[in-house]
Amino acid sequence: MRDELLGPKVEKIGVAIVQQLSDNSEKIYNVYLLNLGDEIIDEILISSRGYGENITTGEKIKTSSLRHKIDLLMPNEVAQFEPIMEDVFGLANEFWVSYYCHDKMYDKKFVFLPGALLEKNMKIIPVIESRGVMII
Repeated sequence: MRDELLGPKVEKIGVAIVQQLSDNSEKIYNVYLLNLGDEIIDEILISSRGYGENITTGEKIKTSSLRHKIDLLMPNEVAQFEPIMEDVFGLANEFWVSYYCHDKMYDKKFVFLPGALLEKNMKIIPVIESRGVMII
């Protein structure tokens, strides 16, 4: 494939699914976009969906597609854009992120595979300072 068709490489941008406590001390999970770089990113569009299959029946499973917009993310800033339920942790959870930086468009797909969101895989996420799983 020709290099110019690949587009610019996305670096220092991450998506994290973070475990937190609700007001009544129950575990909840939220999805965050992290700008770990030194540049401002803007006009951020995020599309998310889950997909997979039921292990016992083999039936294909798809969640609804959700779309989000974040106007601007400063360097070393995070934005929570979606809550996520434990019910979909057995699916592949895909987040397609597109944004502009210096008038150039970037995009990248982040996929949390089934089983990735287990307690044993969770680490402290930078900037957020809560446990979760992050893909950069």
